[in-house]
Amino acid sequence: MGNCLGSEEPELEPVNSAGRHGQPQAAPARALPMAPPEPDPSMSMSSSGHPSSRSPGSSMSSVATTRSGSSSSSLAAAYPEGRILEAPNLRVFTFAELRSATRNFKPDTVLGEGGFGRVYKGWVDEKTMNPTRSGIGMVVAVKKLNPESVQGLQEWQSEVNFLGRLSHPNLVRLLGYCVEDRELLLVYEFMPKGSLENHLFRKGGSFEPIPWNLRLRIAIGAARGLAFLHTSEKQIIYRDFKASNILLDTHYNAKLSDFGLAKNGPTGGDSHVTTRVMGTYGYAAPEYVATGHLYVKSDVYGFGVVLLEMLTGLRALDTGRPAQQHNLVDWAKPYLADRRKLARLVDPRLEGQYPSKAALQAAQLTLRCLEGDPRSRPSMAEVVAALEEIEQIRARPKGGTTREERRRERDDAATAHGHHRSSRPRSWSGRPGGSSSHHQSPSTAR
Repeated sequence: MGNCLGSEEPELEPVNSAGRHGQPQAAPARALPMAPPEPDPSMSMSSSGHPSSRSPGSSMSSVATTRSGSSSSSLAAAYPEGRILEAPNLRVFTFAELRSATRNFKPDTVLGEGGFGRVYKGWVDEKTMNPTRSGIGMVVAVKKLNPESVQGLQEWQSEVNFLGRLSHPNLVRLLGYCVEDRELLLVYEFMPKGSLENHLFRKGGSFEPIPWNLRLRIAIGAARGLAFLHTSEKQIIYRDFKASNILLDTHYNAKLSDFGLAKNGPTGGDSHVTTRVMGTYGYAAPEYVATGHLYVKSDVYGFGVVLLEMLTGLRALDTGRPAQQHNLVDWAKPYLADRRKLARLVDPRLEGQYPSKAALQAAQLTLRCLEGDPRSRPSMAEVVAALEEIEQIRARPKGGTTREERRRERDDAATAHGHHRSSRPRSWSGRPGGSSSHHQSPSTAR
C-alpha cells in the first residue's frame, strides 16, 4: 500500500517482510511507498473509531450496495456460488480469545510477517469458534496489527467491510475480527498450500514446480474471483493483484486475499476513479501509476503480469537480472508476440510438458491484458472464458510427435533459457526475503 507518486518518482523501499499468512517470501517486487491511508466515505465509523457495528448479524457500513433486483439476478446467474451480503456475518472475538487460540501469540505459531503485522496460527472450535487447545479443532490464521506499522485502522476497516461481505469460492474467507483498545486483529481461514508466489519462485522440498495444467487451474480460479468483484453492482477494484495475494487451499484452489486496498469502482457513467497510487511496482497498471486514474481494467493489467509470471517462472521485477530484463513485462513482450521466440520464454521447469498451442494462446491473452490502453484490455469475464478454452487444449497423444521432435523441442527451450540464464531471479535459489503485503499465505504452519 503506498502513496501518491509526485512528478519525481520517490525512492523505492526494498521489501523485507514476509507475506500474509505464510512463510517468508523472496522479494524482488517492490511496494509503492507507504503513506497515511486515504479516507473512504463508504466506511462509516462510530465516534470511538470502531466499526459502526460489531455484532455479526447487525449492519456494518457497506462497500458494495444492496443489489437491485435485476443486478442481483444477473450476478447470481453469472456467479451462482458467489454473493454479496447486506452486512458482514463475522465472529467478533475478544482479544483474550485470540490470545488463547494462538497460545499467547507464541513465536512458534508465527506464520509470517508483513506490513500490517504478524500472522499467527491458531486453533478454534469449528462450530462455536471458541479457542481450543493447540492441535485441536480448526486451524485459523490470525493477523495482528503491529502498533508501529504505518498501516492500521483504515486497512483493517477496508478488509472487514469488503471481505466480510463477499462470499465466493475464489475469495479467502474472513471469519472474524477483534477491535479492543488499540488491538486490531483479523481471523481468516487457513490456506495450507500457501501463496502462488512461493510455488512459482521458491525452491525446496515443499515447493515442487507447478505443472502446466495446475497453473491453468490456478489462473482460472484467480480470474473467477476477480471477475466476481468486477461484476458486482458497484464494481469492486481489487487494486493489488499479484502472486503473493493468491492463496492455495489443500486442493490448490486459488483464492484472492488482502482487500486492504480494494476500492469501489466508478459511478455515474465515469470511466475511472482518481485516487492515491497504492499497490506494488511491476503489477500496477501504467495509467494508474502515471495519473492516479484507477479503472476496473487496471486490475486486468495486474492479472496479465501474474499470467506472465506463471508462463515464464520469472518475477515481475528483479534487479538481479541484467538491466534490460529488470522489468519482466518490458523485456518479455517481444517474445510473447513471436511464435518462434515463445519457447525461450516458457518456464524451463515445465520441461516441455505443455501443449504448444495452449502456451501460444496464453501468451496472446497475456499481451491483451497488458495493453497500454485500458479500453483495449479484455474484461475479466472474457479472460475467464479464454482461459477455460485454453484449458481444453490437450497435448498431442503419444505418437503425435516423434521422439526426435520432442527431444529437439526440449533442446531448443534449454538452449534458449541457457542463453538467458541471467534472467532467472537471484531469489530462484531460495534466498529468503519478504513481500510488500501484510496478509500473505497461510502456508503450511510448520
